[in-house]
Amino acid sequence: MRVLRGLGNAVLWLLAVLGLASVLVWGATKLGYIQPLVVISGSMEPGIMTRDLLVDVPTPTSDLRVGDVASIFNPITQNLVTHRIVSIEPMGGSTWEIRMKGDANASEDGGAYVVGDRVWTPAVQVTGGGNVIATMTNRSVVVPIAVTILALIGLTVLPRPEDDDDVPTPVLEGAVTR
Repeated sequence: MRVLRGLGNAVLWLLAVLGLASVLVWGATKLGYIQPLVVISGSMEPGIMTRDLLVDVPTPTSDLRVGDVASIFNPITQNLVTHRIVSIEPMGGSTWEIRMKGDANASEDGGAYVVGDRVWTPAVQVTGGGNVIATMTNRSVVVPIAVTILALIGLTVLPRPEDDDDVPTPVLEGAVTR
């Protein structure tokens, strides 16, 4: 029982750390500091593989150069497209026209992307990180993990048998014991 309680405590600490990290990533995403992306196509292979996790950061468009990789919203697919910049031209004010192409694609994307003064660029690439996210959001994985976690929490809150021996039995004066 002591081993299970220790395992339960270790799992709870691990979950607390993962929970805190999740809240920090969620907050940073909501505040616009980062944009986590799971790569869903092979258009950038072999440098960026399908199911890799990218963590993008906002970058001033004026800092971008031909050959840089950027993630730009595509209004047709309603997703961010992460490709290499093949041309970038200022259009006046804070508007830019960017043409991109996937490394594994034979031709450029279908048209120019018109962007503002900031775009997303990959800062961190986690090889296979998208697989972990896809697995951890699958119901057939989440439910057994949740049941296991609840069982371990239950084990950690059970009274310890040795704790019962340490508690002195109260004796009332004048009480008659039978």
